[in-house]
Amino acid sequence: MRRTLALALSLAGCGSQPDGAVDTPGARLEAAADRAGLVVDPAKVSLVGSWALDTDRVCVVPEGRDTYRIGAMIDYGEGQGCAASGTARRQGDRVAVTFGACRFDAAFEGTRIVFPAELPAACDRLCTARASLAALSVERLSGSRSEAETLRTPSGKRLCSTGE
Repeated sequence: MRRTLALALSLAGCGSQPDGAVDTPGARLEAAADRAGLVVDPAKVSLVGSWALDTDRVCVVPEGRDTYRIGAMIDYGEGQGCAASGTARRQGDRVAVTFGACRFDAAFEGTRIVFPAELPAACDRLCTARASLAALSVERLSGSRSEAETLRTPSGKRLCSTGE
């Protein structure tokens, strides 16, 4: 059994490397994992959809050729939360987010979107009490545009749609 597994792993790493690629055991293993679908390549994943983790929510819908509408909401209850709506532009594994004067680059990992731990002071006015958009981290729930368009603030305002 161990020989079969070792042989399978060693053969999975075999194959041609793109020009200029580093031919190391680690690179071959990474390439094999990518081919097998074990590793998500952010460049091949759409940003569109619904994202969430605990009470943090993000929606992303296409707006133009290279731009998106993005909304973010945090609701901790008792008057503590954040609600923001704006635009985003994808730049590889980064997402340039603009919520009015609040502008920053979020990390895009294919299955997660992570806001930076430190945000500009302009982002503070999007939140109430002690809530903050800093370090918001969400995971993909759905790749559906229509589902993403349903994200609303507690008062009913849609965050990723031009309507309502």
